[in-house]
Amino acid sequence: MAPVADLPSSPSIPVAESNLQPFFILHKASPRKPAAKTRRKIDLSPRIADGSTEEHIDNLRFETFKFLWSNTESVIKDVLKNLNVNVFDEIDKWVHASFDAIRACKAIDSASSTRPYPILDNASIAVPGASRQIFTGLLFTKNMEFVDDILTFSDLGEHLKSRGCYVANFSSLDFSAKNGVGGCLKTLLRQFLMVDIDAPEMSILASWYADKGNNENPLVLIIEDVERCYGPVLNDFIIMLREWVIKIPIILILGVATTVDSLRSTLTSNGFLYLSVCEFTLGTPAERMDAVIEAVLLKRCQRFSVGKQVSTFLRNYFLRHDGTLTLFLRALKIAMVQHVCAAPFLRCTFRKLVDEVSSKDIDDNSILLTETFLKQARDIPSFQRYCRRSANSANWANGLSDMKRLRKLWSSTVMCLYEVGKYRRTTLLDLYCEALEPGPDNSSPPDDMQLPKHNTMSLHNHDSIGCPKKEGYVVWAIQRVRDLPVVELCKLLNRWEMLTRGITEIHEKVKELHSMTTLEANHPKLDQTETPRRQAARNKVNEKTDKVTVNEKVATFLQCIVGEYIQPIESIPFNEIVFFDDAEKLQTALIGDPRRRIQVDLLESNKFLKCSCCSKNSGMPVPSMHNTSIMYSLAQEHGDLINLHEWYHSFKSIVTGTRVQVHKPKKRLKLSPSPSPKKQKDSNEQNKNRSDADIQAEFCRAVIELQMTGLLRMPSKRRPDYVQRVAFGL
Repeated sequence: MAPVADLPSSPSIPVAESNLQPFFILHKASPRKPAAKTRRKIDLSPRIADGSTEEHIDNLRFETFKFLWSNTESVIKDVLKNLNVNVFDEIDKWVHASFDAIRACKAIDSASSTRPYPILDNASIAVPGASRQIFTGLLFTKNMEFVDDILTFSDLGEHLKSRGCYVANFSSLDFSAKNGVGGCLKTLLRQFLMVDIDAPEMSILASWYADKGNNENPLVLIIEDVERCYGPVLNDFIIMLREWVIKIPIILILGVATTVDSLRSTLTSNGFLYLSVCEFTLGTPAERMDAVIEAVLLKRCQRFSVGKQVSTFLRNYFLRHDGTLTLFLRALKIAMVQHVCAAPFLRCTFRKLVDEVSSKDIDDNSILLTETFLKQARDIPSFQRYCRRSANSANWANGLSDMKRLRKLWSSTVMCLYEVGKYRRTTLLDLYCEALEPGPDNSSPPDDMQLPKHNTMSLHNHDSIGCPKKEGYVVWAIQRVRDLPVVELCKLLNRWEMLTRGITEIHEKVKELHSMTTLEANHPKLDQTETPRRQAARNKVNEKTDKVTVNEKVATFLQCIVGEYIQPIESIPFNEIVFFDDAEKLQTALIGDPRRRIQVDLLESNKFLKCSCCSKNSGMPVPSMHNTSIMYSLAQEHGDLINLHEWYHSFKSIVTGTRVQVHKPKKRLKLSPSPSPKKQKDSNEQNKNRSDADIQAEFCRAVIELQMTGLLRMPSKRRPDYVQRVAFGL
């Protein structure tokens, strides 16, 4: 027992190391120097030059993902803000018009404006109707999930603040039965006065607004989701505001997801009559999705994009969740993470190459063309196709230029098809998924795609949502262009001309067709009332012939660009680095597999702890491992049932260092770390002197942890000496 008495004065810390805390398995070791003469040694070796260490790879992953997602997120925010800017401008005009209507009433002095119970009579007010109702704007969001509207209402508040309004944002949680009207008033005063008030009253807000400089702008209250509010509290809050509507010109903006009937069911009849309603409507979730797809996957597709399988998965994921854009963006973000983690060094360097090509040409001395990068790039099929002989700067520059050019042409062609698809409400995401996998209907021009000029196929059956199954979308689009009136065709070409600016291969031909169609649309018609009957018939035939000729030219042009530029993604240079098309991996990351992740972490705990002694034992349990990791490693030697007595004795032999590997060669015993003979001797003496009670306590704690993680089922009364394994394999 002498060594036990000397433990407190020992410079090494064996007790702390044999009692590793359970949360260490979930965290990486802190980057600090290890204590002197400790058993476990933290591997903090410097990063080697070729970037093969995990720390360097993690840094590359984080750097690449941060660059890609920060740019994508800023683009998405700008797109959604610009999509709503017209509605926000209409709301701003209505707010100021309502404020002017309230100010048109008789001015109230500061003394009367702070009365606790203001009495409003029609004789003292120029506009009697304004005294009885609150100007209220109903903003219809058309979303099933309010999570998509959080950013929208935040942008609306910032937009109104920039126009000089005082804005207070409320959520449905503020109008709960627990908070009551007093809690709502407290939140209102905190946002306007910027202070917390224990005894909130409307007279405090009236006194603040009566001061000079504050009474020149309207007060706007935005309630994000009115359907989720507690009806009695919201109703009492509106009645309270109605009593102060002249002295405090408050204007309400209520977010409504469905119809105005939901507001009638939430409020009482008297409460609803106190509102002077004006309706505004935001874009539908499909319109917001189309704007995001256009901005992220079509206009900014040179660094990251998704393939056929992933795009189909994202579309189904969006539809299954009632068109929730936030969940779609979350799935897109996780897809970007999975894409970067697959080959971080290759994709990070490729991203730098893209930037280098954008700014200047790549030279042979570029630090990006390193041996490590070229070694990973040789496994890519497109690299082998474009750099067959040598991977010099010219091959890289040509490959990157071709990739950017082909992606722009592909995106512009898809947008031209999308403009035709608007005649039957085709979504851009559906068209994107179909264009990624061109089949016999929308690939290079086959014979069956050549529709006759005077095809009598009716288009009434194709005006619904979705693509026709027999002909294909491209065949339908070409036939639709043939049947368009000249005026509509001119409008279509005008939109094409704006979409293809900067792309010479398409833009010049579109301009030529547009000028031809404009000339045809402005061609002067002869007065058939003053023309002989035969001349009128001849003019009618010529007009029909000219129309067919112009429409046929546009249809032929659309057919040519589709056949030339809508090609499989495998034909694009370096497509493996840009496109992510592993839908199975994305689905696993979204849905999650926590049980498998726990098993991997327990069996490979040395990767988290960065322990050199554990990593050198090839997965064999050693005393320095965490107790739960030792237990689960030993459980792999058993079947469905684990005998507790055998399991305990195996665990005891490991933690005390007395286990003999019977099934392993004798040379394997030398793999256990031995920093120094003296250190090994002290550790062995300390492990042997541990009491059975301590070992049993550690054993029981490890068993309970395995049960809590769902890997074990505790003993039953029928077989009390056995536990049952629940998870098998990885």
